Amino acid sequence: MSEVRTKILVVDDDPALRQLLADYLNKHGFDTLLAPDARNLDTLIQRFTPALLVLDRMMPGGDGAEALRTLRAQGEDVPVILLTARDESVDRIIGLEAGADDYVGKPFDPRELLARIQAVLRRKVSSHAHKRNAPITFGDFTFDPVMRQLRKHGQTVKLTGGEINLLEALLQSAGKPLSRERLMTLARDDEAGERSDRAIDIAILRLRRVLEDDPKQPRWIQTVWGTGYRFSP
Repeated sequence: MSEVRTKILVVDDDPALRQLLADYLNKHGFDTLLAPDARNLDTLIQRFTPALLVLDRMMPGGDGAEALRTLRAQGEDVPVILLTARDESVDRIIGLEAGADDYVGKPFDPRELLARIQAVLRRKVSSHAHKRNAPITFGDFTFDPVMRQLRKHGQTVKLTGGEINLLEALLQSAGKPLSRERLMTLARDDEAGERSDRAIDIAILRLRRVLEDDPKQPRWIQTVWGTGYRFSP
Protein backbone atom coordinates (compact mmCIF):
# COMPACT_ATOMS: atom_id res chain seq x y z
CA MET A 1 0.00 0.00 0.00
CA SER A 2 1.53 3.33 -1.10
CA GLU A 3 2.18 6.07 1.45
CA VAL A 4 -0.17 9.06 1.35
CA ARG A 5 2.02 12.16 1.21
CA THR A 6 0.92 15.68 2.09
CA LYS A 7 0.67 17.86 -1.03
CA ILE A 8 2.42 21.23 -1.17
CA LEU A 9 1.88 23.58 -4.13
CA VAL A 10 4.86 25.87 -4.82
CA VAL A 11 4.20 28.90 -7.06
CA ASP A 12 7.34 30.84 -8.02
CA ASP A 13 8.71 32.17 -11.31
CA ASP A 14 12.29 31.03 -10.53
CA PRO A 15 12.69 27.50 -11.99
CA ALA A 16 15.89 26.81 -10.02
CA LEU A 17 14.20 27.72 -6.73
CA ARG A 18 11.12 25.67 -7.61
CA GLN A 19 13.23 22.59 -8.28
CA LEU A 20 15.32 23.14 -5.14
CA LEU A 21 12.17 23.29 -3.00
CA ALA A 22 10.65 20.30 -4.77
CA ASP A 23 13.72 18.16 -4.11
CA TYR A 24 14.01 19.30 -0.50
CA LEU A 25 10.33 18.97 0.42
CA ASN A 26 9.96 15.64 -1.38
CA LYS A 27 12.94 14.37 0.58
CA HIS A 28 11.13 15.31 3.80
CA GLY A 29 7.94 13.42 3.01
CA PHE A 30 5.86 15.87 0.97
CA ASP A 31 4.42 15.56 -2.52
CA THR A 32 5.44 18.85 -4.13
CA LEU A 33 3.58 20.34 -7.09
CA LEU A 34 5.09 23.23 -9.04
CA ALA A 35 3.67 26.22 -10.95
CA PRO A 36 5.58 29.13 -12.56
CA ASP A 37 2.91 31.78 -11.90
CA ALA A 38 -0.42 32.43 -10.20
CA ARG A 39 -2.57 32.21 -13.33
CA ASN A 40 -5.40 29.67 -12.92
CA LEU A 41 -4.39 29.25 -9.27
CA ASP A 42 -7.94 28.46 -8.19
CA THR A 43 -8.13 25.68 -10.81
CA LEU A 44 -4.81 24.20 -9.66
CA ILE A 45 -6.02 24.14 -6.06
CA GLN A 46 -9.31 22.49 -7.03
CA ARG A 47 -7.49 19.89 -9.13
CA PHE A 48 -4.66 19.00 -6.77
CA THR A 49 -6.21 19.97 -3.37
CA PRO A 50 -2.86 20.82 -1.71
CA ALA A 51 -2.63 20.98 2.08
CA LEU A 52 -0.57 24.18 1.81
CA LEU A 53 0.46 26.76 -0.77
CA VAL A 54 3.91 28.38 -0.97
CA LEU A 55 3.38 31.56 -3.00
CA ASP A 56 5.89 34.13 -4.24
CA ARG A 57 4.88 37.72 -3.49
CA MET A 58 6.24 39.26 -6.69
CA MET A 59 6.25 37.48 -10.05
CA PRO A 60 6.44 38.83 -13.61
CA GLY A 61 2.92 39.27 -14.89
CA GLY A 62 1.28 38.60 -11.53
CA ASP A 63 1.05 39.74 -7.93
CA GLY A 64 1.02 36.88 -5.43
CA ALA A 65 -0.73 38.97 -2.79
CA GLU A 66 -3.49 39.94 -5.21
CA ALA A 67 -3.94 36.31 -6.27
CA LEU A 68 -4.19 35.36 -2.59
CA ARG A 69 -6.72 38.10 -1.93
CA THR A 70 -8.86 36.72 -4.78
CA LEU A 71 -8.65 33.20 -3.37
CA ARG A 72 -9.78 34.35 0.06
CA ALA A 73 -12.66 36.33 -1.47
CA GLN A 74 -13.78 33.09 -3.15
CA GLY A 75 -13.84 31.31 0.21
CA GLU A 76 -10.64 29.30 -0.33
CA ASP A 77 -9.02 28.63 3.05
CA VAL A 78 -5.92 26.63 2.04
CA PRO A 79 -3.00 27.74 4.27
CA VAL A 80 -0.53 30.02 2.47
CA ILE A 81 3.09 30.87 3.18
CA LEU A 82 4.18 33.93 1.22
CA LEU A 83 7.75 34.34 -0.08
CA THR A 84 8.76 38.00 0.25
CA ALA A 85 11.79 40.22 -0.27
CA ARG A 86 13.93 40.10 2.90
CA ASP A 87 14.14 43.88 3.37
CA GLU A 88 10.63 44.82 2.27
CA SER A 89 8.49 44.86 5.41
CA VAL A 90 5.65 46.36 3.37
CA ASP A 91 5.53 43.13 1.32
CA ARG A 92 5.01 41.13 4.51
CA ILE A 93 2.30 43.47 5.73
CA ILE A 94 0.48 43.36 2.38
CA GLY A 95 0.75 39.57 2.33
CA LEU A 96 -0.63 39.11 5.83
CA GLU A 97 -3.47 41.55 5.13
CA ALA A 98 -4.28 39.57 1.97
CA GLY A 99 -4.72 36.39 4.02
CA ALA A 100 -1.30 34.73 4.27
CA ASP A 101 -0.76 32.47 7.28
CA ASP A 102 2.98 33.15 7.44
CA TYR A 103 5.85 34.51 5.37
CA VAL A 104 9.51 33.76 4.65
CA GLY A 105 11.93 36.41 3.39
CA LYS A 106 14.20 35.74 0.42
CA PRO A 107 16.88 34.49 0.40
CA PHE A 108 16.06 31.78 2.93
CA ASP A 109 17.30 28.47 4.24
CA PRO A 110 14.99 25.62 3.07
CA ARG A 111 15.06 24.35 6.65
CA GLU A 112 13.33 27.55 7.78
CA LEU A 113 10.61 27.11 5.17
CA LEU A 114 10.16 23.46 6.19
CA ALA A 115 9.81 24.46 9.86
CA ARG A 116 7.22 27.11 9.00
CA ILE A 117 5.28 24.68 6.79
CA GLN A 118 5.15 22.15 9.61
CA ALA A 119 4.05 24.81 12.11
CA VAL A 120 1.26 26.13 9.87
CA LEU A 121 0.02 22.58 9.16
CA ARG A 122 -0.03 21.78 12.89
CA ARG A 123 -2.16 24.86 13.55
CA LYS A 124 -4.46 23.96 10.69
CA VAL A 125 -4.95 20.40 11.94
CA SER A 126 -5.75 21.66 15.44
CA SER A 127 -8.22 24.23 14.11
CA HIS A 128 -9.90 21.71 11.81
CA ALA A 129 -10.19 19.13 14.59
CA HIS A 130 -12.12 21.62 16.70
CA LYS A 131 -14.24 22.79 13.78
CA ARG A 132 -14.99 19.28 12.54
CA ASN A 133 -16.26 18.15 15.95
CA ALA A 134 -18.71 21.03 16.41
CA PRO A 135 -22.39 20.43 15.49
CA ILE A 136 -23.53 22.37 12.41
CA THR A 137 -27.03 23.84 12.33
CA PHE A 138 -28.77 25.05 9.17
CA GLY A 139 -32.49 25.66 8.80
CA ASP A 140 -34.41 22.93 10.64
CA PHE A 141 -31.41 20.57 10.56
CA THR A 142 -28.43 19.85 12.80
CA PHE A 143 -25.52 17.67 11.69
CA ASP A 144 -23.44 16.02 14.43
CA PRO A 145 -20.02 15.06 12.97
CA VAL A 146 -19.05 13.06 16.06
CA MET A 147 -22.19 10.90 16.05
CA ARG A 148 -22.36 11.15 12.22
CA GLN A 149 -26.06 11.91 12.38
CA LEU A 150 -28.37 14.39 10.70
CA ARG A 151 -31.34 15.49 12.81
CA LYS A 152 -34.47 17.46 11.96
CA HIS A 153 -36.39 18.87 14.92
CA GLY A 154 -34.41 16.44 17.09
CA GLN A 155 -35.35 13.35 15.05
CA THR A 156 -32.62 11.39 13.28
CA VAL A 157 -32.81 11.47 9.47
CA LYS A 158 -31.88 8.16 7.86
CA LEU A 159 -28.96 8.46 5.43
CA THR A 160 -26.49 5.96 3.97
CA GLY A 161 -22.82 6.06 4.96
CA GLY A 162 -21.90 7.55 1.59
CA GLU A 163 -24.56 10.24 1.89
CA ILE A 164 -23.31 11.14 5.38
CA ASN A 165 -19.76 11.40 3.99
CA LEU A 166 -20.96 13.61 1.16
CA LEU A 167 -23.01 15.88 3.41
CA GLU A 168 -20.13 16.25 5.86
CA ALA A 169 -17.73 17.15 3.04
CA LEU A 170 -20.11 19.84 1.79
CA LEU A 171 -20.79 21.24 5.26
CA GLN A 172 -17.11 21.38 6.24
CA SER A 173 -16.39 23.32 3.03
CA ALA A 174 -19.48 25.56 3.24
CA GLY A 175 -19.37 28.36 0.68
CA LYS A 176 -16.57 26.70 -1.28
CA PRO A 177 -17.21 24.94 -4.62
CA LEU A 178 -16.13 21.28 -4.62
CA SER A 179 -15.49 19.42 -7.85
CA ARG A 180 -17.10 16.04 -8.48
CA GLU A 181 -13.62 14.52 -8.41
CA ARG A 182 -12.97 16.01 -4.98
CA LEU A 183 -16.37 14.91 -3.71
CA MET A 184 -15.73 11.38 -4.97
CA THR A 185 -12.62 11.30 -2.79
CA LEU A 186 -14.24 12.86 0.30
CA ALA A 187 -17.51 10.93 0.05
CA ARG A 188 -16.03 7.50 -0.58
CA ASP A 189 -17.83 4.82 1.41
CA ASP A 190 -15.82 1.63 2.00
CA GLU A 191 -19.01 -0.45 1.85
CA ALA A 192 -20.09 1.15 -1.40
CA GLY A 193 -16.67 1.03 -3.07
CA GLU A 194 -15.58 3.53 -5.72
CA ARG A 195 -18.00 6.30 -6.69
CA SER A 196 -18.51 7.72 -10.16
CA ASP A 197 -19.58 11.18 -11.28
CA ARG A 198 -23.07 9.78 -11.84
CA ALA A 199 -23.15 8.27 -8.34
CA ILE A 200 -22.25 11.67 -6.85
CA ASP A 201 -25.07 13.34 -8.82
CA ILE A 202 -27.55 10.72 -7.60
CA ALA A 203 -26.39 11.13 -3.99
CA ILE A 204 -26.75 14.92 -4.30
CA LEU A 205 -30.29 14.45 -5.62
CA ARG A 206 -31.15 12.24 -2.63
CA LEU A 207 -29.72 14.78 -0.20
CA ARG A 208 -31.71 17.56 -1.86
CA ARG A 209 -34.89 15.54 -1.45
CA VAL A 210 -34.15 15.35 2.27
CA LEU A 211 -32.93 18.91 2.85
CA GLU A 212 -34.70 21.12 0.35
CA ASP A 213 -38.27 22.43 0.36
CA ASP A 214 -38.04 22.32 -3.44
CA PRO A 215 -35.22 20.05 -4.75
CA LYS A 216 -35.53 21.67 -8.20
CA GLN A 217 -34.72 25.07 -6.68
CA PRO A 218 -32.19 24.13 -3.97
CA ARG A 219 -31.46 26.53 -1.15
CA TRP A 220 -28.65 24.58 0.53
CA ILE A 221 -26.84 22.41 -2.03
CA GLN A 222 -26.23 24.46 -5.14
CA THR A 223 -24.84 23.38 -8.49
CA VAL A 224 -21.67 25.15 -9.62
CA TRP A 225 -21.79 24.71 -13.36
CA GLY A 226 -18.60 23.29 -14.85
CA THR A 227 -17.23 22.46 -11.40
CA GLY A 228 -19.47 20.51 -9.05
CA TYR A 229 -21.47 21.51 -5.97
CA ARG A 230 -21.36 23.95 -3.07
CA PHE A 231 -23.17 24.10 0.26
CA SER A 232 -24.55 27.62 0.69
CA PRO A 233 -24.66 28.61 4.37
